[in-house]
Amino acid sequence: MGLLKQIASRVASMLGVLVVLTFAVYFIQRQLPSDPARVLAGRTASPEALAAAREQLGLDKPFLLEYFHYLGRLLHGDLGISVTSRNEVSSDIGTYLPATLELVVVAGVLALIGGLILGVIGARDGWLAGAVRFVSVAGASAPTFLVAILLLLVFYRDLGWLPAGGRGDALAASEPTGLRLIDNLVHLDGAALADTVNHLVLPALVLALSPAMAIGRVLRSSLRATMATDFVRSASAKGGSWPAVVWRHGLRNALGPALSIAGVQVSVMLGGSVIIEMLFSWPGLGNYLSDAIANSDLSAIAGVVIVLGFAYVLITFVVDTLQILIDPRLREPV
Repeated sequence: MGLLKQIASRVASMLGVLVVLTFAVYFIQRQLPSDPARVLAGRTASPEALAAAREQLGLDKPFLLEYFHYLGRLLHGDLGISVTSRNEVSSDIGTYLPATLELVVVAGVLALIGGLILGVIGARDGWLAGAVRFVSVAGASAPTFLVAILLLLVFYRDLGWLPAGGRGDALAASEPTGLRLIDNLVHLDGAALADTVNHLVLPALVLALSPAMAIGRVLRSSLRATMATDFVRSASAKGGSWPAVVWRHGLRNALGPALSIAGVQVSVMLGGSVIIEMLFSWPGLGNYLSDAIANSDLSAIAGVVIVLGFAYVLITFVVDTLQILIDPRLREPV
């Protein structure tokens, strides 16, 4: 019962954060000096057309009343109309979101694997552990755009192994999910799958680099502390090899802090993907947001912010729940 109570408490906190987020987004949107109704109707629109545009965008009502209407529309998936594309923002986001989701998921997997490897190797003594620690610090300190440019110079310009940007042209017969890795696997299209992987490698590596270093550093510190405890030393004294002791006893007790920082880093990737998409011409939410900012498309900007904010809160909730399930010490007594 204590576990269910903790999860319910986190769900309530998550909903509260989302309400605050939507209120802040709507408040800022209403306080900006630009007039989205004028952008939607056109500079030469008649007063009647301008009034109709204000009504369509929900700008003709008192603030609090319209906020509750806005909240109701959000619950029904209505994020407003984009003044740039003239489409519903939810439709535009549905078009661009799969590319961002695929990039972040692949980068997240790479970051978790890389962080695990760096953390385990760095927890040992010796020159290899020292080299891993040096690489971790250097990699975490390097600016993202600098790493992206360096990899483009090496793997695109000099070696010609990987493309410079884009998502690739080779598609499966249809794209039911919008996630090309999955769609190409479903259709057993090897050529399209290889093309998708080639275009995905560089942006995913750049996006995963800094989070992998952060996860590795935290896991290394936690694992070293765990390996120094009495029960782990006893397991080692019984003749278990270092990798076996780490796998059976060390990681389970050291994963808590690493899992916490992993959740934060995966969430940060959502924001970092905006820069990566611009650098690699990746057709996701980052490029959509960039165009929206350039055109003062407030509905599109607010829609992307709300979607990314919801994803951030959801990831945090999932990580908190996993920590409770993995580590019984975090559970409240019944």
